[in-house]
Amino acid sequence: MIRKSATERHIEMDPATRALYIEVAEPDMHEPTGDFERLARALREQWQIGEVTCDLALMRRLQPVLRKGDWKVTVVLNRGNHDATPRILDIFPGFHETPLYGLAIDLGSTTIAAHLCDLADGRVLASSGLMNPQIRFGEDLMSRVSYAMMNPGGDVEMTSAVRLAINGLAQGIATEAGVDPAAIYELVFVCNPVMHHLLLGIDPVELGQAPFALATSGSLSLEARQLELTGVNPAARVYVLPCIAGHVGADAAAVALSEQPDQSDDMVLIVDVGTNAELLLGNRKRVLACSSPTGPAFEGAQISSGQRAAPGAIERVEIDPVTKEPRFRVIGSDLWSDDPGFDEATATSGITGICGSGIIEAVAEMRMAGLVDPGGLIGSPDQTGTPRAVPEGRTHSYLLYDGTAGGGPRILVTQGDIRAIQLAKSALYAGARLLMDEMGVDRVDRVTLAGAFGAHISPKHAMVLGMIPDAPLDRVTSAGNSAGTGARIALCNVAARSAIEATVHRIHKVETAIEPRFQEHFVNANAIPHAVDPFPELGRIVTLPEVSFNTSGSGGEGGRADAGARARCKTVIFCNNLR
Repeated sequence: MIRKSATERHIEMDPATRALYIEVAEPDMHEPTGDFERLARALREQWQIGEVTCDLALMRRLQPVLRKGDWKVTVVLNRGNHDATPRILDIFPGFHETPLYGLAIDLGSTTIAAHLCDLADGRVLASSGLMNPQIRFGEDLMSRVSYAMMNPGGDVEMTSAVRLAINGLAQGIATEAGVDPAAIYELVFVCNPVMHHLLLGIDPVELGQAPFALATSGSLSLEARQLELTGVNPAARVYVLPCIAGHVGADAAAVALSEQPDQSDDMVLIVDVGTNAELLLGNRKRVLACSSPTGPAFEGAQISSGQRAAPGAIERVEIDPVTKEPRFRVIGSDLWSDDPGFDEATATSGITGICGSGIIEAVAEMRMAGLVDPGGLIGSPDQTGTPRAVPEGRTHSYLLYDGTAGGGPRILVTQGDIRAIQLAKSALYAGARLLMDEMGVDRVDRVTLAGAFGAHISPKHAMVLGMIPDAPLDRVTSAGNSAGTGARIALCNVAARSAIEATVHRIHKVETAIEPRFQEHFVNANAIPHAVDPFPELGRIVTLPEVSFNTSGSGGEGGRADAGARARCKTVIFCNNLR
C-alpha cells in the first residue's frame, strides 16, 4: 500500500456533478416536441438549467425510463466548466436517491494515489495507491522521455500501462469502500507534465528538449472513455487541472489551489517533495514556481537497502551522539527498536529495508552524531569511535541494523547512499535558492512541506540535511498530500476550477535548465547542510560537530568527493538541458 492518505480539509461543496429530480410534461399531439426537448425544458423551468446535452447511449434509454417513472425522473447532471454545455450522464425513473461519487487522482512519477469522495458532502470514503508501472520504463521523468525518444511506440506502451493501473486502482478502491463503480461519475487528475501527456496519450518528446513545449497547458474536460478508463460509470467525466509551464504541471497547480500562497502575507516556500520536486515561493504580491530534478532517492530508490514506504521499512532513526548506537522505528509499529516488545510487534512485517523518510533521518542523524562530515564522507572506525563504521572498499558504511542472525537483512547506510541523498537534496535546495534569487530575498518566513512524502519528513532533519532553507523550525510545517487535496477541492467545488485556471496565469515560472546560477547553488548545497549559506535558526537548536574525514588531501577520498560533486552537478545540468 502506498502511503498517500487524504489530508483533512473543509471544502465548500459545489460539485460539478449532482442529481436533480424533475417532472417532465407528457407528450402532446398538439405540441409535437421530443421527449428530450421536454426533459430539457423541465430542467430549465424547475432548476434554471439552460441548454443541456447527452450522449447517444443515454438517448436510447430516455423514453423507457420516462415512461417507467410516469414522467418523473432523476437525472445526473454534470455542469462541467469552460462554459461547456451541461451534460446529462444518467437517468433514473422516479425520485432516486442515488449516491454520487468522484475520484481525485494524484498521478505521480513513482506512485499513483486516489481518493474516493462522496459528492454530496466531500467525505473521503477510501484512499488507495500503487506504484506507477511506468517505472519499468525509467525511474525518473527524463528516462521515460528518453524511452519514448529511442523506442518507436514507447509512449503508447507507457500510456497503456498507466491507464491499466488507474483502472485497477479505481476498481480496487470501489471494492474497498463497498461502492458500485457505476456510481463514480467524475474523475479529477493532477500530474506533472510528462505524466499529463502520457495519461492523455500525447508523446512527451517535446518536453525533453528546449523550449520544453506542452501540447496544451490549459485544463481539460473529457469523457472517461476517451482515456480508456473503466471501473467507473461509462458516461463519467474527467477534469484535468491546468499546467503552469513545461516542467511545472497540474500537480503544482493543485498545490497552489490547496495552499494558496497568493493569499499569504508571509513569504512562504512550498516544497512538494517527490521524484521531480515542484517548488512555489511567494505571497500576495507575486508567486514563483520551478521544478527540480531530485530523482527517486527520497522515495527509497537508488538506496542500497531502500524500499517504498510499506510495513517493515525503517521510517524513523535516532543515533546517540556519544555511543553512536542507533535506534529506529518501522512502519507498522509505534515502538522504537530498543523498546520492550519491539521484536514481537514487528514479527509479522519483519525489518525489510529503509524508506525515504528513514534515509533522510539516518543521514541527518549521522551528521549530528559526527559519523559524517560536512562533505558527506563517512568516517572510519578510528575516526568515529564506533565499529558500526564498516570498511567497504575505499569507503565506509554505517551499520544501522544487522538481522542476519535471524535470517533478516543487513541494513547499512553506504557512502553511495549518502551521495544519492546529497544529489537529491542539492537539486532541491538549488531550486529554492533560484526562486529566492528571482524574488530578491535571502530568507523565507515559512516553509511548507507538501506531498505524501513531505508529511513524513522531520523538519529538523530536513534542515540539518540542507534540503530546505533556514527558517524557524516552528514555521516549517507539513501540509500532507497537497496535490491530492487540490484535486479533491477541484472535484468538490466547480468554482475552484475557474479560480485555479486564473491563478496559474499569474504564477511566474523560473526554468532551472537555463539559469546559470543553478550549478553554483547545486555545488554549494552539496555540503551538509550547506557550504556557504548560514543556518542561524538551525544553530539555535542543533550544534553540528566540526569533523573532517578528508585526511588524504586533494588526491584522496575527499578530493574524489569534491570531484564527484562537480560531476553530479554537471549530470543534473545535462539532464535539465535535455528537458
